[in-house]
Amino acid sequence: MVYLVDTNMLLRFSQRTHPLHPIARSAVRKLRRGGDELLIAPQNCIEFWNVATRPTDKNGLGLTPAAADRLLRLIERLFPRLPDTPDIYPEWRRLVVTVGVSGVQVHDARLVALMKTKGITHILTFNTGDFDRYSGERIVAVNPSSV
Repeated sequence: MVYLVDTNMLLRFSQRTHPLHPIARSAVRKLRRGGDELLIAPQNCIEFWNVATRPTDKNGLGLTPAAADRLLRLIERLFPRLPDTPDIYPEWRRLVVTVGVSGVQVHDARLVALMKTKGITHILTFNTGDFDRYSGERIVAVNPSSV
């Protein structure tokens, strides 16, 4: 099976001191051992950089751009990155109107649009509830702790 890896998974996977790191690492290991493919989107990389370089008092990791670059390079080596393609925007546009997306949830809608255009049905995320609205689109959110 093919999974898109959500940004929160990438953050926890890269933060060795975070309490969810062992769960993220274990899920990646188990899925790969089972022959599953774990992919990321350019959107994940952008969101990762945003959180990684944001100050800690603003709910970020407080990393320098150089440190964020090192972590993102590691992530890009471990998880193949899908390309952005022109068909993603029309699908995103359809989703935000059809599902009634507003505010910050537009970013999740863009990930779902990419998934739909690439034929991916599963997303590995700690925030499964953020993707409940897409069940009618046949999107399945999988919590790493359930792997």
